[in-house]
Amino acid sequence: MNFQFRAKAVAALVPIFLATSLAADPLPSWNAGETKTAIIAFVDAVADPTSEDYVTPADRSAVFDNDGTLWAEQPAYFQLFFAIDQVKKMDASDLKSDALKAAAAGDIEALLATGKEGLLEVLAAAHSGMSVQEFKANVAEWLDTASHPTTGQPYTTMVYQPMLELLGYLRDKGFATYIVSGGGIDFIRVLSEDAYNIPVNQVIGSSLVSEYVEDEGTPMLMKRADLFFNDDKAGKPVAINHHIGKRPIFAGGNSDGDFQMLEWTTSGNGLSFGPYVHHTDADREWAYDRDGHIGVLNRGLDEARERGWYFADMAKDWSVIWPQE
Repeated sequence: MNFQFRAKAVAALVPIFLATSLAADPLPSWNAGETKTAIIAFVDAVADPTSEDYVTPADRSAVFDNDGTLWAEQPAYFQLFFAIDQVKKMDASDLKSDALKAAAAGDIEALLATGKEGLLEVLAAAHSGMSVQEFKANVAEWLDTASHPTTGQPYTTMVYQPMLELLGYLRDKGFATYIVSGGGIDFIRVLSEDAYNIPVNQVIGSSLVSEYVEDEGTPMLMKRADLFFNDDKAGKPVAINHHIGKRPIFAGGNSDGDFQMLEWTTSGNGLSFGPYVHHTDADREWAYDRDGHIGVLNRGLDEARERGWYFADMAKDWSVIWPQE
């Protein structure tokens, strides 16, 4: 189905939804508008066995980016804050580079100035040289005790209530929901079930090389510093195919790092849906899109409409941002 036809197909469902829907609002934190109406119309169509757009439950899968889509990502990715806090625990004699010294000092600007190589060095220092089990224990402890530098809130409370509702609504309608993130797969698996009700086997992310070893007769998986897979941009469709084995029919993101995931998802046969979370609310969250070092959205803004994709405008479409707001 081409992009223009797909947009017309979803639009054609909207009057049917408005005329027939008597159910309780499945997305109460979403304001009435084009995007909310289109989401519900799409889900109703693919979940209705009498619809010509019906999709069997086995093929009803939805994939979501994490940072900036399911939870916040400013002023830096939360996983980077975790890495910085881990580096702060390192012995001073091991802080041999500008990047590690900046991280240990909590100087985000200086760390970002070291570029991609510096960031990767800090991430490697915090994520390797230990077993997978030990790493996950470190993440769990950090999530229980750390707070966001701007809001002062625990990181796990900075998830988006409207997206939690969307995940639940899709699952209620027979969808399997997956996280497909540029963040680390082992990091996200620590929080995915409690934060999003997404099981660990439905988390896809970037990963370091793991090695099977025996330590005094105890088998374990050790995390090495080498990158195994970068789950970003064109890597996301590759990872989806590798982990899921089929094309999703719903893909949500917030940046150009998610473009290929939305493009691949919505280029299949049959009805599909591609929404972007658009950060437009500087009062309740952050406002950013084309400029910045995180969550940059250029190609998506330029091409989304012609491809039949939608925007969840935070300021306009969401009545609340955070849970229990």
